Amino acid sequence: MYFVYLLKCVDGSFYTGVAADYQKRFHEHKEGKGGRYTRLHKPEKLVYVERFETEMEALQRERQIKGWRREKKENLIRHGKPMPA
Repeated sequence: MYFVYLLKCVDGSFYTGVAADYQKRFHEHKEGKGGRYTRLHKPEKLVYVERFETEMEALQRERQIKGWRREKKENLIRHGKPMPA
């Protein structure tokens, strides 16, 4: 089982990632061990999670979400689905 997760950072930006244990990964990000982006943009809270059977599916979804504009990410967080294209 793999998860795509979105974090909201203290500067208002969003970070999208993939992990087998998203809660553990979130705590790693908060401790400054998660990656370059979250070391520079301190994560504030976990705002969205999707579950996938395979890592490949999760990575494809992560790539898709990372390509979206902020408004579309906010809609996903609020409603659990992206806005129509």
